[in-house]
Amino acid sequence: MATFFSLANGYLTGKYRSRADLTKSVRADRVEPYLEGRGPHVLAAMGVVAAEAGATPAQVALAWTAAQPAVTAPLASASSLAQMEELLGSLHLQLTPDQLARLDNASTEV
Repeated sequence: MATFFSLANGYLTGKYRSRADLTKSVRADRVEPYLEGRGPHVLAAMGVVAAEAGATPAQVALAWTAAQPAVTAPLASASSLAQMEELLGSLHLQLTPDQLARLDNASTEV
């Protein structure tokens, strides 16, 4: 299975952390639901894992998605060459079992 929203409309890049950040894009209406519930837990865990791995949150999100047994390819879009280069970095990122578990746990917290 391929995932079409591997970056949750940009939320998992860390671009949107509060309601004030919703003015950064026309995607605000699609991102707003992530600001509550599990979203902040996932973003916090991704920040820790990204720091440990020397990666960006977007790279961690794609590597985490790719590590899921049922996923054949995480799909993401880029609007610039710099973004594309960043996303390609996820291809070489190997998350540890502990990091994957922490991300999985964060995604189930409410």
